[in-house]
Amino acid sequence: MSRSSLRCLRPYLCRGTRSLRPQHAQAYLSAQRRFQHVSADAFTGPHDVEKQKRLEHLRSVKPLGDYHPQLVYPEGAEVLSLRDFNARFADIKETKTENVSVFGRVRSVRLAGSKLMFLDIERDTQRLQIMVERKKLSDEDAEDKFKSLRKVARTGDWVSVEGNPTKTSSGQLTVLALKVPRILAPCLHHIPDKVDNAETLARRPHIHSLTSDEPADTLRLRALVYDYIRTSFIQTGFLEVETPMFDVRAGGAIARPFETVANEMANLPLRLRIAPELNLKRLIVGGQDKIFEIGRVFRNEGVDNTHNPEFSTCEFYEVGATLPELIARTENLIHGLHTAIESLRSTYFPTLAAPEGIDFSAPFAQLPFIPTIEKASGRTLPDLNSSSATADVLSFFKELALEVPSNPTLPRLLDTLAEIYIEPLCTNPTFITHHPEALSPLSKSFTCPTTSQRVAARV
Repeated sequence: MSRSSLRCLRPYLCRGTRSLRPQHAQAYLSAQRRFQHVSADAFTGPHDVEKQKRLEHLRSVKPLGDYHPQLVYPEGAEVLSLRDFNARFADIKETKTENVSVFGRVRSVRLAGSKLMFLDIERDTQRLQIMVERKKLSDEDAEDKFKSLRKVARTGDWVSVEGNPTKTSSGQLTVLALKVPRILAPCLHHIPDKVDNAETLARRPHIHSLTSDEPADTLRLRALVYDYIRTSFIQTGFLEVETPMFDVRAGGAIARPFETVANEMANLPLRLRIAPELNLKRLIVGGQDKIFEIGRVFRNEGVDNTHNPEFSTCEFYEVGATLPELIARTENLIHGLHTAIESLRSTYFPTLAAPEGIDFSAPFAQLPFIPTIEKASGRTLPDLNSSSATADVLSFFKELALEVPSNPTLPRLLDTLAEIYIEPLCTNPTFITHHPEALSPLSKSFTCPTTSQRVAARV
């Protein structure tokens, strides 16, 4: 079945799709059910053929319930994370008699004859080799347990190991197992070496995390960004607040909201916020001087490479601040954040390449909205405050043979012009200034002496 023939079943493959029709979703799910081979098991419920074979393999060795024991650390063994183990024993030259216990996810299984096997386990970005040698094992029925482990161990299993720190002849830090490693949770699916399918990466991001370090590095980078922004505001006297996600009005921006109903409030219709702006301004009205919020907002307006139905935003408000002060604060925040990220990149997110050819030094460039569009297009924009402004801008699009966006309101038309003529100029951090009043109805506005248009006092 070709990709094009699936567009009615998977409209998310088409860029710019604005909605998923219910009949398309039903057809897609129906096709999935038709082609999926399933079985049932009293212990695990429905599952596919690959999982069924793995369960049968595990059951041939011991009851399935025994593969999920309660995690109890062995007495007389010091419990260490892989990070602590690697740090403490990095410089050892020979086997230590210290008894330690570690656990992690199996990343590789290597058999070396019938009496020796190696496991590589991973946890919290740290890896460690486990050497399981039959003659060094001290448990009861060690022979049978060792054979069982060789038979069922596979990549993705979580295992617990008790043993001594050592280094192999090649110099690799290793745990020499004194007891047969215990499987704490077997992996029931095959983990591929690499995932290239875009649909799998989008729909099942946990598979991407199992096959690449990039998703975890991205999460650490995201956490650093949040922490730096939060700390920067708090250190300069701002108060962090949380405002409601639900409201009678979505408020604060021009976008279509998600709507729902509160059954316990006389079927009161509610909307997920599209911005925290109005509630934050209510706090300012109520007497707060410097506040900020980092939180989720929701916009029911399609999914493509520049839009997501939900995303995180940061808004901050400071009573009495001037526009130049706002610009300076923002420049300091972005420049400092870039410096912090680059100082930690090689340690905490090495798979994420640093952006090339971008200059984060202050002061950042400033591009006035209307003059930049007029210079790039070679045309003069009409009066954006006239009653015919929308029709006049549509004529502007026609003269330049530009594609008109859906639902072409004046703000949408102006936003499209910015996307075409201004955003490509913003390689380095750039302030876009003097937005038309129609794009910023909640900002103070004034008549620009250069263009004679009503513009907002914002960047």
